Amino acid sequence: MSEEKAKVRSLGLLFGVSAYTLWGLFPIYWPLLKPASAIEIVSHRAVWTLVFCFIILWLTKTLQSTLALLKRPKIVAGLFLSSILISTNWIIYIYAATSNHVVEASLGYYINPIVVIATGVIVLKEKMRPLQWVSLGVATLGVAVLTIDYGRLPWIALGLGFSWASYGLVKKKLGLGALEGLSIETLISSGPYLAYLIWLGNQGQGQFGLSWGITLLCISAGAITAIPLLLFNGATNRLPLTLIGLLQYITPTIQFSIGVWFFKEDMPAARWTGFFIIWIALLALTFDLIKSGRAIDHSIT
Repeated sequence: MSEEKAKVRSLGLLFGVSAYTLWGLFPIYWPLLKPASAIEIVSHRAVWTLVFCFIILWLTKTLQSTLALLKRPKIVAGLFLSSILISTNWIIYIYAATSNHVVEASLGYYINPIVVIATGVIVLKEKMRPLQWVSLGVATLGVAVLTIDYGRLPWIALGLGFSWASYGLVKKKLGLGALEGLSIETLISSGPYLAYLIWLGNQGQGQFGLSWGITLLCISAGAITAIPLLLFNGATNRLPLTLIGLLQYITPTIQFSIGVWFFKEDMPAARWTGFFIIWIALLALTFDLIKSGRAIDHSIT
């Protein structure tokens, strides 16, 4: 490897690790906005993300070309669907982060690669390799163990996993740049969110403006959302997809650690067993990933 390629790879690795680490630390940030509800937080996230993205687009002189995407009905329809899916994902995720379900949220992102594979088989009629079948079977067993332990389906984890996988599938078919896609997505969804925030404020129930702390945290939600995505985009342009696929486990590992050791969430023996089974499935999937030299094709927002 030449010195120049080594520098590009090192910079890509820095971007990738930074992106996944920031995503992993999100569960510490969102509870700071309490007593705002999950929907209020998601609304601020969307509105201020749009502001942040438009500033970046203006600075990079790509605002006009991005807005031109609105003239393409198929693109708009696809981004309308992706905005619904990512909104669902964010509402579930922020609810989990603000209601002591961080460990279950981490499970959602642990099983996401397996859900993506299953989606590829069901929707795209892709063929799974033997180790992928093993991973899927073992992961299903782990989810079954966790279902018995929780006394219910781990709906937060499944909701996160399936909404994220569906979102990735839609974005894959659209083939847009990360910033452009995020900007139009948030433009589509920010109208209803902004209307909700205005209504909430008129009812005297909104948290925005009540204190400098929460107000600044609400505004910062835009950058908090967009910066890891831009870092991730920089990483994917510099690193092989195999390495990107392996780096993705940083996020749920940090989330899991925060849930267990920072928020002190309950982890009875059965729950540990379920997670260990899931981790075994991921080890098999990782081995297959390295062996094949291909990564799970997914996108993050």
